[in-house]
Amino acid sequence: MEIRTDFLVIGSGLAGLFFAIRAADIGTVAVVTKKDKIESSTNYAQGGIAAVMAEDDCFDSHVADTLTSGVGLCNEDIVNLVVKEGPERIDDLIDWGVSFSKKSDAPERGFDLGREGGHSHRRVLHAKDYTGREIERVLSERAEQHPNIAIYENHFAVNLITRSKLTGERRSANLCLGAYVLDIEGRAIHTFRAPYVVLASGGSGKTYLYTSNPDIATGDGLAMAYRAGAAIANMEFFQFHPTCLYHPAAKSFLVSEAVRGEGGELKLRNGSAFMEKYHPLKSLAPRDVVARAIDTEMKRNGDDFVLLDITHKDRDFLSKRFPTIYERCLSLGIDMACEPIPVVPAAHYQCGGVLVDDYARTTIEGLFACGEVACTGLHGANRLASNSLLEAVVFANRAFLKVSEMLPGKTEESFSIPPWDPKGATESDESIVVSHNWDEIRRCMWNYVGIVRSDKRLARAKRRIDLIKQEIDEYYWNFTITPDLLELRNIADVAQLIVACAIMRKESRGLHNTIDYPTKDDANWRRNTIIQQYP
Repeated sequence: MEIRTDFLVIGSGLAGLFFAIRAADIGTVAVVTKKDKIESSTNYAQGGIAAVMAEDDCFDSHVADTLTSGVGLCNEDIVNLVVKEGPERIDDLIDWGVSFSKKSDAPERGFDLGREGGHSHRRVLHAKDYTGREIERVLSERAEQHPNIAIYENHFAVNLITRSKLTGERRSANLCLGAYVLDIEGRAIHTFRAPYVVLASGGSGKTYLYTSNPDIATGDGLAMAYRAGAAIANMEFFQFHPTCLYHPAAKSFLVSEAVRGEGGELKLRNGSAFMEKYHPLKSLAPRDVVARAIDTEMKRNGDDFVLLDITHKDRDFLSKRFPTIYERCLSLGIDMACEPIPVVPAAHYQCGGVLVDDYARTTIEGLFACGEVACTGLHGANRLASNSLLEAVVFANRAFLKVSEMLPGKTEESFSIPPWDPKGATESDESIVVSHNWDEIRRCMWNYVGIVRSDKRLARAKRRIDLIKQEIDEYYWNFTITPDLLELRNIADVAQLIVACAIMRKESRGLHNTIDYPTKDDANWRRNTIIQQYP
């Protein structure tokens, strides 16, 4: 079946739904999401969204904090753009119904602004500690009510459709025409055709064994864009969140950086603080510094975790400011009002991604990317806390501004798009191949391409992942496509990109730390690492 629409959006988080709601006023929108529409990384964002909203704050300060966190690799023009457009996008969210927490004794717009690591001021708007869930709720409801938006849940994008793929010609200006999409419940692959495709599919934390990300974060949009010929940048910069809850029953549960913003202190199991050895801001240092410090202390002491202590705050404050974290800890027998929380670093945020310009345009005509899947130049070598939701909403809006200029008079390409060809694939009775390779990739990435790297570790990872990738490609073409197989194929592609970018960068900067090149090299490496294959 062929489905035609003006805009195809792949992903249903903040970036995808914000764009869809805007674009629905000028055309029809199909939103494709591989799970339920609210299952996204946005939905799990606890901390909040950073923007200059306080009288004692200013754009220059937010810009400076972002540049400092990015360790010399941010695009300063993009940083200024995002920071200055941020408050307007916050107003959009508020106008649409998002309820950010306010001070009880404050006037109408007296927001209860939080402070997180790397920020010099309180500027993080939040809805208690479930900010992402509140934003996702409002946008989902608004999208559902719009007559021009069709949401296809349980639909998994397989491959982008491009002019180069159809014609076999290598052109300097490739063109995106749509995507092949698997209807998971109907077990059929449909053709979605659109003059504009927006990748808003989130990140790829599931490439690593331990991650704060939801199970859906398998780098699908990134992998598809790479296979289609889009330029990919800076994949070596994968942010590890310093504080994921350490408990066998607490899969992927994040303890927000806002806990440290409210005075939570990192300590060893013997109760001694250690962050003063690593940074003047101590427990409020940027995430890359904190994650490396915890990793170093765990290895030095042979511990499996460190402690996050906020017992100096009373129970009433903790239960109101961090209701989700408080209740989750309590359900596991941890009373954060009386005892420290055991935490460990985990893969959290993909700072690199599909390379885009200041209007979210990729190197493939008609293909846009926004949110975590994109590399905009905002984060540089290390993302500043709570800048991600800000980036998502600003670039989703800028993508809309660009397509609204381009849509009038747009003529559809005359290419006939053939239906999906399964090429004689059969049902597989060897699902163990998928699960085994999935586990091997994630363990390999955790062991060899983690917080601290080396040339030997990266070379070992490359050999293993290259071999696994060959096996997956053979399996992919021989057997009927399933969601598990698609996710495996995508994390293998993402793993290869991370390793390739990490091997290229011969220095330590931000989130990329290697014992073979322990210092920053501005003379040679104050630039992006870019990888692109041509279809």
